[in-house]
Amino acid sequence: MPAPGKIYLQPLGILRGFSALRAVKAGLAQWLAGGPLAFTIVRIIVRKAGGCAEDILVPVSGLGHDIADLSALQQMEISRRLRDISAVRPALKAGGRIISEWRRPLIQGIVNVTPDSFSDGGHHDRPDQAIAHARSLIAAGANIIDIGGESTRPGAEKISVQQELDRVIPVIEGLADLAVPLSIDSRNAVVMAAALKAGATIVNDVSALTHDQKSLDMMARADCPVILMHSLGSPEQMQHNPDYDDVVLDIYDYLAERLEICQQAGIDRHRLIIDPGIGFGKTVQHNIDLINGLTLFHGLGVALLLGTSRKSFIGAITGEPVARSRMGGSLASGQAAYDQGVQILRVHDVGESRQARDLWISLNG
Repeated sequence: MPAPGKIYLQPLGILRGFSALRAVKAGLAQWLAGGPLAFTIVRIIVRKAGGCAEDILVPVSGLGHDIADLSALQQMEISRRLRDISAVRPALKAGGRIISEWRRPLIQGIVNVTPDSFSDGGHHDRPDQAIAHARSLIAAGANIIDIGGESTRPGAEKISVQQELDRVIPVIEGLADLAVPLSIDSRNAVVMAAALKAGATIVNDVSALTHDQKSLDMMARADCPVILMHSLGSPEQMQHNPDYDDVVLDIYDYLAERLEICQQAGIDRHRLIIDPGIGFGKTVQHNIDLINGLTLFHGLGVALLLGTSRKSFIGAITGEPVARSRMGGSLASGQAAYDQGVQILRVHDVGESRQARDLWISLNG
């Protein structure tokens, strides 16, 4: 075993369908976040002082034997992490009803009521346009509609809270009669509160409730799910030479800390969803490493959301400069997310993403 230090567990050796069921019954695998995927191998990572990390791969069936020489405290930590990885996630409740029991991944459709978002800025910046677009996404299969009035693309400039309110509230009010839940994509507590009053039932904060000091208390009082995303700095400067000791472990630690802070503020853990924040203060390689390391985040014991749709790292890899023409890369990264147990995918191209999701479910049934 590696020398003592901070322990992380990453489930690997993912199985699906009947193979997963047989392996779990035989004691050769455990369910990943309650299924339908299962894992057969655990990567035990030990991060020592100074940031360097060592790891070993251990089969699930032999885990007890292979960690026998660790301290009792380390063994307890590994057992706790393993339970968090395997446990069924609590049902997602919003607006007083159950939205999902996680039998299938959810699709969150994007509605940017902005003139300057990186992919669709200016296409839906009037309330009537945004409402019509949201309804078309619902018809295409969106399970959640995410409404934002402030562009958080790299280099985006701040707008006033009033500008943000003027953009999003008429859209939320125009969609409040729908059964599909609405999430408000905002960093500002005033906007969050107004959006919830207008009919939104989920808060999606790219700053993980750090941008506005009032947002923690406000979310503690609100009975709604909260999406906590990692972002390295503000949109104005987040892509200025982003640097990490280990991007996957660093972001895991950040989100673990935010989950703890939210709980201490009175936000129940079952209401929290995490997002590693692809493209928010990350290089192309950072994004690749995060996508390849997604299973590690199941160790935090909450639902996992990923947003890769049309992002610039896809263009950097494929050579496609036009964001709206990156559907192929978006679908491929979504497939990689599903294969690692991601529960929510945030997308622009809902119809195509629904087809990919439904086929994935059928192949893994």
